[in-house]
Amino acid sequence: MIRRLYVGILVGLTAVFVGGCSVSYSFSGASVDYALSKTVSVGYFNNMAAMVAPILSPTFTDELQSKLASQTRLQVVPEDGDLSFTGEITGYSSDPVAISGEEYAMMNRLTITVRVKFVNKAQPQFSFEKTFSNYEDYNTNVLLTQAEGTLIPQIVEKLVDDIFNEALSNW
Repeated sequence: MIRRLYVGILVGLTAVFVGGCSVSYSFSGASVDYALSKTVSVGYFNNMAAMVAPILSPTFTDELQSKLASQTRLQVVPEDGDLSFTGEITGYSSDPVAISGEEYAMMNRLTITVRVKFVNKAQPQFSFEKTFSNYEDYNTNVLLTQAEGTLIPQIVEKLVDDIFNEALSNW
């Protein structure tokens, strides 16, 4: 009789502790508490860099929205989401990186820098304002205007992955 009582208490306490805890697993690497956050908004990232590529702002903004929509269960809303991303493109530059023995550049590097403000209304300790930068190299035999169509999406994908991981992978 007493043994059954102890076993019953133990089972009851286990159920309370297990029921009160929640762990969220995701193959995307996102760690979002969906009980607290249901929506996400992404503001348009204006290109404030000295050098401007017309496709950069829409490409970056669309890629960030797409990543959030496909890798989380959050509903993307136009503004005032439980989670929000705003910011601007602050850098866009092409510089020589591989110099040959005759001091000629063999490769150029396109670098894109983005300032991001991430706000988590439910868990403000995870909010941040941070600058992210990434690059791709290309041959000097190719003009930047010819390479941009390939390079920009590659760099943007890396930037979006870095931002996504910083904001939603609370390891």
